[in-house]
Amino acid sequence: MNDPKPAETRARYRHFQKIPTRWSDNDIYGHVNNVVYYSYFDTVVNTYLIERGALDIARSPVIGLAVESLCTFRKELTYPETIDAGLRVGRLGNTSVRYEIGLFRQGEDDPAATGYFVHVYVDRASRKPVPLPDALRGVLAPLAAP
Repeated sequence: MNDPKPAETRARYRHFQKIPTRWSDNDIYGHVNNVVYYSYFDTVVNTYLIERGALDIARSPVIGLAVESLCTFRKELTYPETIDAGLRVGRLGNTSVRYEIGLFRQGEDDPAATGYFVHVYVDRASRKPVPLPDALRGVLAPLAAP
C-alpha cells in the first residue's frame, strides 16, 4: 500500500529540547509509562513559549487550553536516557494551534513516539476563545511545518 504521508524523521521538526528521563518515569514493566509521554509533550511546548516570552504561566491574559491530543508509541523509552523532544507547528489558526511533537532517542533519526496537542487560546478570566496574540504568533511562525 502506498502511504502518501512522509515518514516521520528528526529532520521534520524545527526545534529540539533535551529531556532527561527520571527514575520515577519507568513503570513496573521497565519502560517509561505511557502517561509520561504527555508530560514530555507539555514540557517541550511550554518551555519553548516561556523561554521566548510568549507565555507567563502566572500572568498571561491569554492562555492555551488543550482540546485534543494524540500519542503514537513506536519504541520503548527507558530510564536512564536523554530524549530529544522535537517540536513543530502543524497548523497555526486564528484562535488555535496544533503542536506536533516527536520524541527521539539521542542519535536516532526515527522517533520513539509522535503526537500532538491542539490548544485553543482563551482569555484567562472569561475562558472565551480569542485571536492569538502577535507575540505568540511571532514565536510560532518559525515552527510551522511546510
